[in-house]
Amino acid sequence: MTELGIKDVDAFQEHIGYTFGDSDLLRRALTHSSYGDGRSLARDNERLEFLGDRVLGLLAAQFLFEAEGEFDEGDMAPRLNELVRKEACARAARRAELGAVILLSKSENKNGGRDKTKILGDACEAILAALYLDGGMDEARRFFIRFWGEELQEAEDYAPDPKSKLQEWVQGNGYDLPVYVLLDRSGPDHAPEFHIEVKAGGLTAQGRANSKREAERIAACGILKEGGQL
Repeated sequence: MTELGIKDVDAFQEHIGYTFGDSDLLRRALTHSSYGDGRSLARDNERLEFLGDRVLGLLAAQFLFEAEGEFDEGDMAPRLNELVRKEACARAARRAELGAVILLSKSENKNGGRDKTKILGDACEAILAALYLDGGMDEARRFFIRFWGEELQEAEDYAPDPKSKLQEWVQGNGYDLPVYVLLDRSGPDHAPEFHIEVKAGGLTAQGRANSKREAERIAACGILKEGGQL
């Protein structure tokens, strides 16, 4: 696996605290579909990502079920959604330094693929699946607890998603549902910036972020603050 290039895979395994018995499984988890510059790959990480998404969902659900707060079902669902979001997976991948060892095409690498949220998030799910297959659920859980640490703390201290809270507020007051409008998209493909405006309850606010969803959340917070809800 010498072609990993910018970081030795052994150092990566040392960093995550696990050495794979099946090195081919690890390689597959690290192989993005672009690797090979357009040639079809039978061994990229997309199938592992599919499994890893389910492993992550179970780990997140178990964490919330066992949390000291003993959340009820209505409290658990939004917290679960936050833990399994692609952005949360990408942040975990960055802590695990996963971007350094992903196998990418030359063009994807040149275009900043090692720090793209989707590529990192997908690879992180693939690694979870590989850990599950190679070392069992305990190893997948250990990775999850370690690299989702900040998200797990936030889940325990969770406040409702601002978009959901805004929708509840307008409905409770008889207003029309919020309307989100993309005002502008700027920046390169690997680091875009989205400028979103939302109107609700006679108020207007804007948000900027590297994803449309996050920009909408920021804009929703603006409305909630103007309306005295935050």
